Amino acid sequence: MAKTSDYYKKNPAARKRRLKQQAKYNKTKKAKDKRVELNRLNRQRGTYGNGDGKDVSHCEGGGTVLEKASTNRARNRDKLKCSAKKKKRK
Repeated sequence: MAKTSDYYKKNPAARKRRLKQQAKYNKTKKAKDKRVELNRLNRQRGTYGNGDGKDVSHCEGGGTVLEKASTNRARNRDKLKCSAKKKKRK
């Protein structure tokens, strides 16, 4: 198990604070806009709600790539890097 999940399992007060902060962040315009954009891209790529386990992931270059949800979410723990290049729009 990861260190963070172990910590929050052992410290219910800290977990409660974390979940409260996350709920507050999820209500912000920034978080909502990000979810809306990714859901739109998932629908365009035909992967939204079909159970294939794929996510649209933002990359360092500013582009997006379709990849396994677990791979996408592991990146936030500094384990992986996204290599897709930003596409130039005409």
